[in-house]
Amino acid sequence: MLSKSQIQLITRLKQKKFRSQQQLFVAEGKKTINELLKSQFELHQLYTTTSAFDVVEDLKTIITPTELKKISFLKTPQRALAVFHIPKAKPIDQGNLILALDNVRDPGNLGTIIRLCDWFGIDDLICNSETVDCFNPKVVQATMGSLARVNITYTDLSRFLKSVSSKKMGAFMDGSDVYQSELPETGILVLGNEANGISANVEKEIDQRLAIPQFGKLKETESLNVANAAAVFFSEFRRRTIER
Repeated sequence: MLSKSQIQLITRLKQKKFRSQQQLFVAEGKKTINELLKSQFELHQLYTTTSAFDVVEDLKTIITPTELKKISFLKTPQRALAVFHIPKAKPIDQGNLILALDNVRDPGNLGTIIRLCDWFGIDDLICNSETVDCFNPKVVQATMGSLARVNITYTDLSRFLKSVSSKKMGAFMDGSDVYQSELPETGILVLGNEANGISANVEKEIDQRLAIPQFGKLKETESLNVANAAAVFFSEFRRRTIER
């Protein structure tokens, strides 16, 4: 049975401020929870309508579907909700391709980008403070467990770029065709805000401007969704490593 204090804790974790204070976040659904349980993430408490999860009994609370509805952030609850401790970010490995996000605000986009990083073997994702929190419930849900396998660091992006010697590439509408450009095996690829692109202070640190060319006859599409753009860039970078 859920207590009032448990309900209050979980529902307040929808807020970034409270997540930061408590250093806790919520994950929902069997697949996502199991992926996080297999990782370095530390479980705080599991609330579930089924006994299918193999966790220490003290950390598992069996609840009813009605109780799950009270704490779930989903329109259709998925049998389980878990509260995990937020882990500390690991050191950034500058010997590989790194993705950096500048003011990406949409939770669905960030969640998809984290899954893409996992798929294409991008181990480090760097975000500026204006990018949506990766422990936002909607982001966690969209990652489908990939959150467990990508090291995510929030920092002052322009300052970070200025401090490293890695090649810095950015996505711009007027950049060079990514398919015809020389691409390094390592470096930092920067993607910008969904509406405004890369901010001026970050743009100053970019060494190479890249673009995904339009092939449509009218070329009237304003821009690509940032997650779609990430997929195209990752695919091209990885294709080059196969050809080398």
